[in-house]
Amino acid sequence: MNSNEIIPRLNEVFRDVFGNSSISVTEKTTADDIEDWDSLAHISLVAAVESEFGLRFKMREVSAMKNVGDMINLIAERGR
Repeated sequence: MNSNEIIPRLNEVFRDVFGNSSISVTEKTTADDIEDWDSLAHISLVAAVESEFGLRFKMREVSAMKNVGDMINLIAERGR
């Protein structure tokens, strides 16, 4: 799986979690770029991404994510 396959699916997850149909993420998107992305929303987002891609992130992986690109890389490495 590559980023061209992952990003459209991530966009849908982000739109659902944040209730905003205009969200369009890139590899450089961070929590600072999305208004309602706080620590509670982050937990919901991680759970939704895990469900969408059928994987589980380790706590250290979640803590190390600095942007959507980091998330994409993890999904590409382990995703189906």
